[in-house]
Amino acid sequence: MVELDSNALPPAMPGLDSHLGIDLVEASGDRVVMRWTVRPELTQPYGIVHGGTYCTAVESAASVGAAFWFGARGRVVGVSNSTDFYRAVTEGTLTATGLPIHRGRSQQVWRVTVRDEQDRVVAEGQVRLQNLEDSDRGPGHQPRRSL
Repeated sequence: MVELDSNALPPAMPGLDSHLGIDLVEASGDRVVMRWTVRPELTQPYGIVHGGTYCTAVESAASVGAAFWFGARGRVVGVSNSTDFYRAVTEGTLTATGLPIHRGRSQQVWRVTVRDEQDRVVAEGQVRLQNLEDSDRGPGHQPRRSL
């Protein structure tokens, strides 16, 4: 689990992000940066980065930022992810930067832009997340403070 403490960021995210080699570089409720290196396991049959890799990075960056912003009030869950692919990438390091578009009482929307080493936009996505307050989860619920 990733604790919501920007002073002690883990070198790698747990779960799918770790499996894909996506590292958390910077995280706050206002901005998230993640980075990974293209390798054969992340490509589709034509040798370009698989779209699912971009979708994962977009979803993760948005979720981390939204969770930092929502904090101890509860947790957030993604309810929509729309990711577009603009440029084929076969090698190098990719950087995903997430910024909030809307942060409301019940929902948040984050935009995540993925750039290559030449600072070209290669993919961009938007994620809508639902804010789930711990008080809305019923009696006996134990608050959760991690992703």
